Amino acid sequence: MNIYSVILAADFGKQMKSKTHKSLHPLCGKPIIGHILDTLKGITTASTVLVIGNDAEELQQYAGSGLNYTFQKTAEGTGQAIKQAGVWLEQEEGVTLVVNGDAPLLTEGTFHEMIRLHNHHRAGVTLLTAMIGKLPANGLILRDEKGTLTGVVKNGVAAADPDPIHEAYAGALLIDNQKLFKALDQADHEKGLQECGLTEIVAALRANGEELQSYCIPDSAEAAVINDRIDLAQAEKELRERITRTHMLNGVTIVDPANTYIEANVTIARDTVILPGCFLRGATHIGEDCVIGPNSDITDSRIGNAVEVKHSVLTEAEVGDRSHIGPYAYLRPGSKLGSEVKVGDFVEIKNSSLGDKSKVSHLSYIGDASVGEDVNIGCGAITVNYDGFRKHRTEIGDFAFIGSNVNLIAPLKIGKGAFVVAGSTITSSIEDGDVGIARERQVTKPGYADKLRKKLEAQSNKKSK
Repeated sequence: MNIYSVILAADFGKQMKSKTHKSLHPLCGKPIIGHILDTLKGITTASTVLVIGNDAEELQQYAGSGLNYTFQKTAEGTGQAIKQAGVWLEQEEGVTLVVNGDAPLLTEGTFHEMIRLHNHHRAGVTLLTAMIGKLPANGLILRDEKGTLTGVVKNGVAAADPDPIHEAYAGALLIDNQKLFKALDQADHEKGLQECGLTEIVAALRANGEELQSYCIPDSAEAAVINDRIDLAQAEKELRERITRTHMLNGVTIVDPANTYIEANVTIARDTVILPGCFLRGATHIGEDCVIGPNSDITDSRIGNAVEVKHSVLTEAEVGDRSHIGPYAYLRPGSKLGSEVKVGDFVEIKNSSLGDKSKVSHLSYIGDASVGEDVNIGCGAITVNYDGFRKHRTEIGDFAFIGSNVNLIAPLKIGKGAFVVAGSTITSSIEDGDVGIARERQVTKPGYADKLRKKLEAQSNKKSK
């Protein structure tokens, strides 16, 4: 049996009060629509139709060319939205899963259970439902005295009922294609397409003698619908808890999950410890036996095994096994560190590689450089890579020693085993095994300190008069 899917994403989302389409707002590092698309991939749909409205160019650009698109001019009525997908699905044999584009927490497991239940009962439609504590926006479920599903009622109708309904439609339904479009035609004829919603679709199916089934999600938090920024924050909290729980069950220690922020695409190997205050973002991968944090921010980076990162920021960087980063280091895009490398406090690395066992322990900037193995770079050393117009590279050979407060004026090459004396400003390359020194000879004037102090004091007094 073929399974098709329709995502209803025509609502731009006025309640978000944003220039950005509601479905593109980020949720744990991925747009809302991205979570839905990734979940649908897990149930192997034959094709997916994305129903979009006006001002949806960015949404279409994000979703890509692998989907079918149809437009809903005005976001009125579920029936109207689904009807637009008929050009792709009306002639197809199989079932269609219809999902709201603002329900990103629904899981692959839930959809599989819906499909199993639908097939077992040979149902005309299977609705996804959830138990709720207050009236939701999607409609309430009606049942008879035997508990059989009989329909869906709008909240306004149910509000006057002295016995409130606590089961709600949860943003997804599974239905046979042919029965779906037949029911839509009936509802369109009776009510008019603009008025055709879920209530009318279910009523038409019941009138045709089709069996109505439902699957009630055990965890109602999964049915969260995002309408505004408050909903978005609540969904972020729920999804973040789900992500950290999964990592912990896979062997990662997260000391304080409530103060740890891990995005959806991050991978972490077992026996790694994540300390409080960390943000792990994008496609970051962290290996085994690492200690990350506290208070580290890592984006789109690859961290090897047994690495320690303290109070540091890494963006699009690579760190080899058993390396130590921080505290207060900054690894910018293009930073590539070998094994057993040390990058210490207030060190910035940009678009540079450091070979195995090299050390930049404190207060240095290494930009656009290739640093060999077992190189020591002293405190305050800087690769001067920018001349105001272009970036230039610095090459430092294996086993070189760069003293403190050295300026390396690129383009420049420091040879293997070379030694650069502290306080030097180097403008010419140094060959293998050579020593480079570029500083004025010290001049000491005995007893001159008192004379200088009096001279400066007199100048200061003269200016103050």
